[in-house]
Amino acid sequence: MRNVWILARREFSHYFISPLAYVLSFFFFLVLGLVFYLSLRAGLAFGQLQPDGRVVIGWMVWILLLAIAPFVTMRLIADEQRMGTLELLLTSPVRDGELILGKWLGSFAFLLILLAVTWVYPLILHRMTDPGIDQGVLVSAYLGLVLMVAAMLAIGTLVSATFSNPWAAAPVTAVVLLSLVIIGNAGDTSEFARQIGFFEHYQGFYRGVIQPSDVAYYLSLTVLCLFLSTQVIQARRWR
Repeated sequence: MRNVWILARREFSHYFISPLAYVLSFFFFLVLGLVFYLSLRAGLAFGQLQPDGRVVIGWMVWILLLAIAPFVTMRLIADEQRMGTLELLLTSPVRDGELILGKWLGSFAFLLILLAVTWVYPLILHRMTDPGIDQGVLVSAYLGLVLMVAAMLAIGTLVSATFSNPWAAAPVTAVVLLSLVIIGNAGDTSEFARQIGFFEHYQGFYRGVIQPSDVAYYLSLTVLCLFLSTQVIQARRWR
């Protein structure tokens, strides 16, 4: 596990010297700030300010899915291949699984910081409403969001492992994630299709209901994609 933590710290620190990470963070908080401000203003104007701490979560999920996760993960493995440093990593005393896990963990830690900062919105709303927001529902919604982000990043890691061009990996990741959403939300889909839908398993978390099957879905998807990423790296090693 020592190699995993070293790689995770290296990947995590890279985000704080990357202009792209700052651009993505600025875009993320700008959109959420505008959504929160407009919702707050409309609620005060009509005297219907709802004590719902999930006011920005709907927008947050879509921004994470279509922009933040694809661009955060696009360079994890693809950039190493583009620069020719992947071969150096593969010849170092680092296992393929450690490489993938370390890369994913570094990106996950970065997004956890972004999610933690967004907690300021429900805190503001809690102080402005009486009796305040339902903390249990809010915690459940954020727990589901963390699990969903973990799966998003794992999918992005898998896509990045199959590309040598980071800018090609980003849109492919967005398309894969969007496809999982569409599959589960199309009106005439089968029960199986709904069960593999990406948003379908978040509905319970959003309502404050934590079901083991929903937790298992995101964890299983995360583990599966990280495992497949490891297999892709192993295949490259033996080329």
